[in-house]
Amino acid sequence: MQRLTVKNKVNPEEAYGVFCEDELTRSGRVEKHNIILTTNKECPFKCVMCDLWQNTLDERVDDGAVASQVKTALASLPKAPHLKLYNAGSFFDRQSIPEQDTFQIADLIADYETLIVEAHPKIIGKSCFEFADYLKPQLDVAMGLETVDPEVLPKLNKSMTLDDFERATQKLLEHDIFVRAFVLLRTPWHSEEEGAHWAKESIDFAHAIGVECVSVIPLRQNPRQIDEAFIPPRIEVLEEVVEYGLSKNKGRVFGDAWDEA
Repeated sequence: MQRLTVKNKVNPEEAYGVFCEDELTRSGRVEKHNIILTTNKECPFKCVMCDLWQNTLDERVDDGAVASQVKTALASLPKAPHLKLYNAGSFFDRQSIPEQDTFQIADLIADYETLIVEAHPKIIGKSCFEFADYLKPQLDVAMGLETVDPEVLPKLNKSMTLDDFERATQKLLEHDIFVRAFVLLRTPWHSEEEGAHWAKESIDFAHAIGVECVSVIPLRQNPRQIDEAFIPPRIEVLEEVVEYGLSKNKGRVFGDAWDEA
């Protein structure tokens, strides 16, 4: 299944993505969310479904580099109450974002109401909680649940069990940190029908353990590890899964259809 390819050329002094979008908040209002995609070292977890490595570096950036990226990006963004800071990995991975940068970033974004970052469940720990205590905005942490299919989750090379995900979720909630979950719609080992079934099961699992927001992501073709013959799920199937999640009234459920735009 694996194919070799090259990364995109990115600048370690610049965030590779900076934009603003509307999103439904916990309060029920649609509000602006600024989004910064930082440039940093590739995540150590080589998940089968991930294509975000294409915009990463092979080496650790210098101390202060990511904070500088964020400062520059913030200057170009409109005023918004919420900020998503995604780094194609884990915000608390010190090879991706040095610790001093995280606190510099916290100082830069003190006027925001919410900060949303991403992290692998196994990285959730002391560094996360110390950052949350220092941070003025409310912290949300997004983690990849992917699928609760016991036959498929180990094949994703994510180095995570459902118990790992649940433990991380409970620790975050105990520290008053809200949790988001990314759920895959159809893996390479699922038919379209099976993919919809397991995405719904994954939404139910996430809600049952206290996840407040679920984002359903149709699997995209990954030039490193997903076979060219793989056919992504139809937009109608994504709509079906999201409607199912919303019908449970357990929290927000989004469909990430940005490849369909």
